[in-house]
Amino acid sequence: MRAYPLISFFVLANGLSWLAWLPYILSQNGLGIWGYRFPDILGTSQLLGVLPGAYVGPIGAALGMTALVGGRDGLRVWARRLWRWRVARRWYAITLLAVPAGMLLTGLAFSGGRISAPSAAALSAFVPMLAFQMITTGLAEEPGWRDFALPRLQSRFSPLRAAFVLGPLWGVWHFPLFLTEWGGYPDAAWTRPFVFLAFCVAFNIVMSWVFNRTGQSVPLSMLMHVGVNTFASVMWTEMFPSLDGELALAAMATGATVAATALVVATRGRLGYTPPAPALAWERGVPARLVDHAAPGHRS
Repeated sequence: MRAYPLISFFVLANGLSWLAWLPYILSQNGLGIWGYRFPDILGTSQLLGVLPGAYVGPIGAALGMTALVGGRDGLRVWARRLWRWRVARRWYAITLLAVPAGMLLTGLAFSGGRISAPSAAALSAFVPMLAFQMITTGLAEEPGWRDFALPRLQSRFSPLRAAFVLGPLWGVWHFPLFLTEWGGYPDAAWTRPFVFLAFCVAFNIVMSWVFNRTGQSVPLSMLMHVGVNTFASVMWTEMFPSLDGELALAAMATGATVAATALVVATRGRLGYTPPAPALAWERGVPARLVDHAAPGHRS
């Protein structure tokens, strides 16, 4: 595991989450093999069915692998990124406003310009739901995908290649959930997981750019991640009622692809990444031996 920390992390993140999700998948909320139904909390069964597996997966694997590979020094570096709130104010504006703006434009394009005003209940619920998602989805996933995996991937590959490695792996982690209510089972089209995978690949490029430009701030990555989830769950159906589940997901994937393409062109594939000097490699959470090998590729 010390010799292959990235592979070990991805195996652990998937294996732990999928094992914890198995009861939910087999229950009446999923395949219906087990005669038990997870109760709804706040209108959804996902808090009890999905969240435990999310917590033991990416964040649990990242914590364990960081302790194993880096010891106390590694844990301090990992935690510093996790608490890196002090970034330029413009990045908070970009993170909090760009996602709703992009989703609004995409929704308008796919709905043929038909839009409805959101209800007062939706508007009042948006900020509390965003904060709630920060400590559930955001905290469960981003300390693993962005805090542990992305810096190590970018030490071995170019930033764009690293994004194309992490994006599919991030998307595949969700695949078992498409056999549950989370993924619309059994009514969803068989293509939904693959459209979702395309969204993850494209949106991961955007998130990699934000992560790099904010000095590897995990909280800003969390804000961007949960911004999509919150807008989709709270505002989307009210503002674009003509877009069903399949079309809505296609719209999100298309919008993310447009944004990712623009960033790749604008940054020439660098995605805001500056390779750390070998002497500072461990402080950045990356073994110096990997940076030495990867530096030429970064500067290409």
